[in-house]
Amino acid sequence: MAKNKQTSKRAKLHIKKDDTVLVLAGKYKGTKAKVLSVLPEKNKAIVEGVNVVKRHVKPAADNPGGIQEKLAPIHISNLKVCDANGEPTRVYRKLIDGKRVRVSKNEEVLD
Repeated sequence: MAKNKQTSKRAKLHIKKDDTVLVLAGKYKGTKAKVLSVLPEKNKAIVEGVNVVKRHVKPAADNPGGIQEKLAPIHISNLKVCDANGEPTRVYRKLIDGKRVRVSKNEEVLD
């Protein structure tokens, strides 16, 4: 009997680590910040100072416990890449000199 494997198709992400992004929706709408990490399997990113949540932590040997603030991931559909001028822009890939590079809609090379 064959098992059905769940295969998750990962979307191509327009956001990379260290990009500056603009938050488009939610409590932090309008905030520009730096991407700290990207979680491609969940289509989410952790952005500096955005989506801060509080967690109650039990005391442990290396941890005094209490209420700690933590950065939670935000979905990449709620983020837009900013170019070098700080303006939000669309990003696409283009062949330049035989290399595939990310280019903003304003024709600025981002990589």
